[in-house]
Amino acid sequence: MRVLIAGASGFIGTALVDRLTRDGHDVLRLVRRRAQSADEVTWSPAAGIIDFTIMDRIDAVVNLSGASLARLPWTKAYRTEIIESRVSATRTLADAMRKARTPPAVFLSGSAVGYYGDRPGELLAEPSPAGTGFLADVVQKWESAAGLAPSETRTVTFRTGLVIGEGGAMRRVATLTRFGVSARLGTGGQHWPWIALDDEVGAIAHLLGSRLAGPVNLVGPIPATADRVMGAMAERMHRPYALAVPERVLGLALGQAADELLLASQKVSSQHLVDDGYAFAHESVESALDAMLSRPAPVR
Repeated sequence: MRVLIAGASGFIGTALVDRLTRDGHDVLRLVRRRAQSADEVTWSPAAGIIDFTIMDRIDAVVNLSGASLARLPWTKAYRTEIIESRVSATRTLADAMRKARTPPAVFLSGSAVGYYGDRPGELLAEPSPAGTGFLADVVQKWESAAGLAPSETRTVTFRTGLVIGEGGAMRRVATLTRFGVSARLGTGGQHWPWIALDDEVGAIAHLLGSRLAGPVNLVGPIPATADRVMGAMAERMHRPYALAVPERVLGLALGQAADELLLASQKVSSQHLVDDGYAFAHESVESALDAMLSRPAPVR
């Protein structure tokens, strides 16, 4: 397939480009500067500017655009950027597809498990209703923008959890652990939906050829608590895991981000993806961490 990727230079995007290229796909990358090679296409998502005729020449669009949630603190200005960076990019892509004479067959648009909010004690699947909070609101707007794609384009919004790989939020976790200051966050019993980087890109590649449409959870098949994720990381790095940070202290330090990123409990199911035939390379968080720590850090 000929695949156009927005967000190709990011943590997930870089790995996805490598994966799709190895699989034999022809990959084009959207960039926010002047294009410097034949596989680059310039756009300005904030201004809604893109050469919509590119959509007549591709088979699929993968949208990974969005300001990082791991950048803290979430000031009022940065919360606006989190929303606008997702909604404007997604709307720009959907508008371009609608203008095309022959729109792409597939639109895979990033989303997040933040849709579900804090839901301790529930098993959350794609039909589960939206939760409450800032991230739940962001994701609803994000997915609504993806829904503007033409009806003939199969649209998937993949709801991703914590991606375990050398980058993103896990880079900060690994750094804290390396210096021996990894700690239990709150009770540690809150469920963190996680997925190995290999499976994140593997699942996206799978969805290119799938018949699924609508929301799809991209999370590992065996749920894990925050305590299990942090403790397993410390164990593998041969570092202590004896500190604890109370919820109140996290709230004072990080505000809303503490409640929604670190303390929210979301036991999210990947059964929909498994039923579609996807086989996970890393079924447990321990396996995902082993894969992450066995690789050399990327050169940046």
